[in-house]
Amino acid sequence: MAPPHSSSRSSLSPHTPQRPVSRRGLLTASAATAGALLVGTSAAGTASAAGTASAAGTAAAAGKTWPDVIPLPNGFRPEGITIGGGPYAYLGSLGDGSIYRADLRTGQGRIISTGPGTPSVGLELDGRGRLFVAGRAQGARVVDVRTGAVLASYRLTTTTPSFANDVFLTPRAAWFTDSFQPALHALPLGKHGELPHADDVVTLTLRGDWAQTPGETVNANGITGTPDGKALLVVQSGAGGLHRVDPRTGVTRLVDLGDSAPLTNGDGLLLLGRRLYVVQNRQNAIDVFKLAADGRSGIFEGRLTDPDFDVPTTVAAHKNRLYVPNARFTTTPTPDTTYTVVAVEH
Repeated sequence: MAPPHSSSRSSLSPHTPQRPVSRRGLLTASAATAGALLVGTSAAGTASAAGTASAAGTAAAAGKTWPDVIPLPNGFRPEGITIGGGPYAYLGSLGDGSIYRADLRTGQGRIISTGPGTPSVGLELDGRGRLFVAGRAQGARVVDVRTGAVLASYRLTTTTPSFANDVFLTPRAAWFTDSFQPALHALPLGKHGELPHADDVVTLTLRGDWAQTPGETVNANGITGTPDGKALLVVQSGAGGLHRVDPRTGVTRLVDLGDSAPLTNGDGLLLLGRRLYVVQNRQNAIDVFKLAADGRSGIFEGRLTDPDFDVPTTVAAHKNRLYVPNARFTTTPTPDTTYTVVAVEH
């Protein structure tokens, strides 16, 4: 996701306060229930997979008419992307944090939520119209995509430096990577998706095979779940390792990817079934792996590239297409710099 030098699933009505979920209660769930509570299948991933499966008769026709390149506002500086059940992509700005919605059918779009003046990095949409946004040093916020209102804001940690980079949703938690600390931060969600209180944030320290590069260096970046829903997958950008993380203990183990490792500049992750898509931003490529069900190993299947890629960062799917925003980190940003989203078939 963003380089160090970049600048700066309950109803949407106010929820009834829930009894706080303690760190011990959240992270020491039994092995039989930990997957359902903390990992499971992401709402966005389920929607994407369902959209892919249901599109067999229409995807080819859509591909002929839907734009392959979607323009974004000049100077927008995109980073994260997420797509819900409908044909709309949501993107965040590294510049002022605004949220942009693009119609995948026409390529047209608009700002739906004006940013706070600080970066929006990774983001993911749940099935209730709520956008969970990683906000770099500012922590995280939740945005109502219908109104653009900020429903809640969270300070994920008091430790500095901190860099909330990407987010992955499960039915019971929103997990955020911290690129500057060997930790993941979780927002536990209520039984019906209720948002937590500010003091309910859970921090999970990474250990095991994880070796943190100190300082303001991008470590933990993209995040998703394993195919069996029992663990998390996190890519460590600088070292290029893909880690399987136990959400109860924080113990990580390197995923065996054979001769295809390392995943240098690994960024956004997308899991569709057992197929994992790994964006490698500076390589202008998406590497594709077929994972074991438990996510402990994977086989390299191929690499997706496109002449229109210009340092893509993250990836989301709709029907038979992958959509990636060009962050253009090798181009000096100005108010007039152009940015795009590129679609490729998968």
